[in-house]
Amino acid sequence: MPGPAAISELFAAIVGPEHVFVGDAIPDDYGRDEALTAVPVRPAAVVRPGSTQEVSALLRAADARRVPVTARGAGTGLSGACIPRADGIVVSFERMNRVLEIDEANAVAVVEPGVRLEQLDVELAAHGLVYPVYPGEYSASLGGNVGTNAGGMRAVKYGVTRQNVLGVEAVLASGAVIQCGGKLIKASTGYDLTQLLIGSEGTLALVTQATLRLQPRLAHGATVLAPFAKLDEVTSAVPRIVASGLAPLMLEYIDILTMSAMINQLGLKLGIPDAIRAKALAYLVVSLESARADRLDQDVEATGELLGELGAMDVYVLPPSAAGELIEAREKAFWVAKANHADDVIDVVVPRAAIHAFVARVAEIAREHETWIAGCGHAGDGNVHMAIFQRDPERRSRILRRLFEAGIALGGAISGEHGVGKEKKKHFLALEDPTKIELMRRIKAAFDPNGILNPGSIFD
Repeated sequence: MPGPAAISELFAAIVGPEHVFVGDAIPDDYGRDEALTAVPVRPAAVVRPGSTQEVSALLRAADARRVPVTARGAGTGLSGACIPRADGIVVSFERMNRVLEIDEANAVAVVEPGVRLEQLDVELAAHGLVYPVYPGEYSASLGGNVGTNAGGMRAVKYGVTRQNVLGVEAVLASGAVIQCGGKLIKASTGYDLTQLLIGSEGTLALVTQATLRLQPRLAHGATVLAPFAKLDEVTSAVPRIVASGLAPLMLEYIDILTMSAMINQLGLKLGIPDAIRAKALAYLVVSLESARADRLDQDVEATGELLGELGAMDVYVLPPSAAGELIEAREKAFWVAKANHADDVIDVVVPRAAIHAFVARVAEIAREHETWIAGCGHAGDGNVHMAIFQRDPERRSRILRRLFEAGIALGGAISGEHGVGKEKKKHFLALEDPTKIELMRRIKAAFDPNGILNPGSIFD
């Protein structure tokens, strides 16, 4: 393993000395992401390539010298996956931030990994198109989204990253460059390596380009807010709404603790009478979109009638400004939890029909462990986000284990979109099928024989 001076000289020859940071010149942000429990680590160096060819040369050099490599996008992850090793390098994709192509005929865009969602959205708007994956943090990068299989609020209608990335260009640990998938909507030719790389958290290869599926940008939208007197009425309503044929763009539930924090800290003005707020224990947010205003009006009316039948205390069609503020506040739920000194944030996913049973079990676990657990989630796809308020790390670890076990028992998984990373690894390894774990290790070894890519994430 070469020392810092040798590392700097080695990689400066590939990307230029101005794109290699070592020692005290490394900004603190490169050693962390947004995981609340993770301990930041300063890497031996930060290297900023500008092309696939430079990434290839970097990995070839790192693999030959067994230098650990951690890829980094915008650093907005919540699992510690981009926290580096002290003896390794961070490969930051901030320079590889170009939208290479917008192909209207095939409804795809080809982007580099450093492209941020907000940047892509601005460029697509001029073409009347949208990339529908909406993980709630628009400063996130496409490379990070691919690495974690990001989801978000629009997944109920459009799916997660996995359903919206048609192909990737990636560099293996050896420096070899591979092309997987492309502008094809379907293919049945051997193993689907694109899907294998999506969600692999930088442990198999470094993605240097992604081909994204695009959708028409619909002109008309509306948001309906429904307070409920009981949380179980909200969770029971979700399968009925999905089965109604209304095709909501977003279907989110927010518990009273999270909604109160959002209203108080972010100053939301939703027009809900105090008498209703005093009795509501949970809220359902339904966003709809359409190409035609008259069809949207019909869907909004049908949604209101259905919510009334399902037990809503009242139904509010929010003005555009209030709707935008509510959706933005829901996006910022993590930051609200952090500002209120949450000790961890997790995102268990279960079949959406099992949300009711899972949320009931969460309440039991909270009572058993005398811990405050606040929640909201992507109700339409069963992804439940929870903020855990428990200072004692051992008690908190036991609580997380119980929550993960409860989700798995209902047919779910430890994470729907945050990933495993380093922070949820011990629970993943303890609860997942050992046969599957061993198979994953063998896949990892096939892609990365010397184990240089993001060591410590997903596996020990």
